[in-house]
Amino acid sequence: MSAFQTSDLAMGLADPVFGSQAVFRTVLTALSEPGKILALPEDHLSGCPDKISPAAAALLLTLVDYETPVWLSDAFEPIRPWLVFHTGASIAINTLDARFALIAAGQSDIALDAFNLGDERYPDTSATVIVLCPSLENGLPVTLTGPGIKEKISFAPQGVDGAFWKQVQDNNALFPLGVDVIFVAGPSLAGVPRSTQISGDF
Repeated sequence: MSAFQTSDLAMGLADPVFGSQAVFRTVLTALSEPGKILALPEDHLSGCPDKISPAAAALLLTLVDYETPVWLSDAFEPIRPWLVFHTGASIAINTLDARFALIAAGQSDIALDAFNLGDERYPDTSATVIVLCPSLENGLPVTLTGPGIKEKISFAPQGVDGAFWKQVQDNNALFPLGVDVIFVAGPSLAGVPRSTQISGDF
């Protein structure tokens, strides 16, 4: 992938008001219907940096601002100028300080419990972890059950290994504490909130 260019700073939501509203509604749907793959209309974005997908860019532009520190794994450090330019967000040095985090699928060495899990008085202060995948289909399948799911649903994002799913399973056992996870690929996203139970051969 090419290095970050100054011209990339122009890339953002085509219509910041209506675009962010549409993205936010899609995120709410994704977290209320876990494992359901939703597509964002690609015309919401005028473009995004090479390092991330349109869905990842749309989420960051919609959810992040100067009050929400973001932690970036090393793979996404090149998008820092773009993110700061468009959102004013501070970049968290420590995972525990982040309200949002962006990691790549397969980074099971990044511990979910290193992020803010919230506390019993304020569970909603926990972090949201965005996982960038090659695809949201044809990966290692897991079964999701719980609120927002009728009986059960299979979910198989590519690049997500068993070690990471075990982390998500352990994280969700902490409910109402724990992080929420949003998986993204291309213009699509799917949510696995901490209220979801996960099972599978991992």
